[in-house]
Amino acid sequence: QHYFIQSNLSSEMGYKFAIDRGGTFTDVFVEYPDKSQHVYKLLSEDYHYRDAPSEAIRRLISRYEGFEMGYPIETKNIDWIRMGTTVATNALLERKGEPMAFCVSKGFKDLLHIGNQARPSIFDLVCSIAMWLR
Repeated sequence: QHYFIQSNLSSEMGYKFAIDRGGTFTDVFVEYPDKSQHVYKLLSEDYHYRDAPSEAIRRLISRYEGFEMGYPIETKNIDWIRMGTTVATNALLERKGEPMAFCVSKGFKDLLHIGNQARPSIFDLVCSIAMWLR
């Protein structure tokens, strides 16, 4: 899963964040307004904060701006945030997690069979299809 949030600022002015929210750790890359860069890691789950990506952004901006921790952070200077997570992917691959249902409207019933057309050789006329998740 990937999320992209972009502000109305020029890409030359603000903070740029790339975040990978994993099951154990959240890794963050930031490019500061002065073009310096920093990589940061924190626990994805901790009772000291509600959300690891938001906490990492708060800590990195506080450190760069010289603010004390615990004060609100102005977010208008964030150029963009790009975030991916492996949590849902890992749950599917490991066959863990809660039972779920996937519903599609009329006309999209082939979506489950077609998927995203990802296969090792895109032009192979006789391709093998992976086993369905159950």
